Amino acid sequence: MTISVGDSLPAMDLKLGGPEGPEPVNTGDLFKGRTVALFSVPGAFTPTCSARHLPGFVEKAEELKAKGVDEIVCLAVNDPFVMTAWADSNHATGKITMLADGNGDFTRALGLTQDAKANAMGERGQRFALIARDGKVTELFVEEPKQFNVSSADNVLAHL
Repeated sequence: MTISVGDSLPAMDLKLGGPEGPEPVNTGDLFKGRTVALFSVPGAFTPTCSARHLPGFVEKAEELKAKGVDEIVCLAVNDPFVMTAWADSNHATGKITMLADGNGDFTRALGLTQDAKANAMGERGQRFALIARDGKVTELFVEEPKQFNVSSADNVLAHL
């Protein structure tokens, strides 16, 4: 079942690349009492994700925060080392929290996985964005396959 507006986000650990290696980030703590804009990409360093999705949120980070977003999170079914390298190569460090859902457990709990085996990528997350307030989804934007429209930073910004 896919998560819906009004649902609470599951509490589980994701990984953040840290100076000493991967660090756990509990989603229950991350979302509690805060407004978070989360966007998910099928994979770091993939074409649309690198050319448009992540750069849009980097570019609009200050505008999102000015509209009340406490934290902007990029989620991908990748490892934390890849997420850190991708953040560094896209000037996202310090603007976007890059969380790795290495085994896809969080994305699977949201009901937002996709089968990308045809592209040798295994099970990945769909392209989506959401706004959560105090751990509850208030807005959800799930892309149609091979599309990039509703999960953009501009669309998220328009719904704050």
